[in-house]
Amino acid sequence: MLPSIDEIVSNFELLDEWEERYRYIIELGRMMEPLPEEAHTDANKVQGCASQVWLQTSLDRSRGEPVLHLVGESDAHIVRGLVALLISLYNGRTPPEALSVDALGLFKELGLSEHLTPQRSNGVRSMVERIRRDAQVAATAS
Repeated sequence: MLPSIDEIVSNFELLDEWEERYRYIIELGRMMEPLPEEAHTDANKVQGCASQVWLQTSLDRSRGEPVLHLVGESDAHIVRGLVALLISLYNGRTPPEALSVDALGLFKELGLSEHLTPQRSNGVRSMVERIRRDAQVAATAS
């Protein structure tokens, strides 16, 4: 089970060295709910990532107002951790809340923007765009 985004941010701030921060991101990836094998489809694959990334978005309606439920996977350890970070940020939010989230601002605040390769930064943008598109579709369908 992934920690909350607030807990992740707090833990990140406690780590002084970037090597430790990268290890923490990789550890987050290991904590993620596994993506079922049948969800590794072209429809769930995120385009624009150098690594293979799959995101499955569904709406959880069990508690009244529908909220996003995301599950993801990547074939690269660090990218899997970045997926986990985004899942912690967006999971459990209503579609309108998800659309108001500034994920790229959070990555900048954590210093990730300047410590990721341009390819990985493009991949993160692609993942955020995909989540926002899914939230937009969910918002109009609700």
